[in-house]
Amino acid sequence: MLDEISLKILKILQEKARIPNIEVARQVEMAPSAVLERIRKMERQGIIDGYEVRLNPARFDRRQIAFIEIRTRSVGDRPDTGQRLAAIAEVQEVHYVAGPDCYLVKLRVADTSELAAIVREKIAVINEVVSTRTTTVLQTYKETARIPIRG
Repeated sequence: MLDEISLKILKILQEKARIPNIEVARQVEMAPSAVLERIRKMERQGIIDGYEVRLNPARFDRRQIAFIEIRTRSVGDRPDTGQRLAAIAEVQEVHYVAGPDCYLVKLRVADTSELAAIVREKIAVINEVVSTRTTTVLQTYKETARIPIRG
């Protein structure tokens, strides 16, 4: 179980992953070496899964977000199908879901023309895929990978 200090460190790192260790130490009122050891321990334990840079999608002509519900031939998770979907560069998330559809995929593209081409040329050609239903995003109000931390 994580103590209050470790939770506070995680909150700080989620807010700004590139914050200097000495600043984290100042905020939690600990020695920098102790904070660094806590961070390394949380990395080893798999609590901290990694660090990413968030790029501005507009600067890379990737303004369009779409969610695609994918129905497959088999009922149940087919890891090979999930892995093939995950291998598509424009796909940001692949989820095996309950309900009539098997997978929910989030992708980011330049426009609806590119979206149509990906559905037609990269998703529909997967043998296990029976049908797709696409929802395009008109406006995004929140998008984050942050995990709410209580405490």
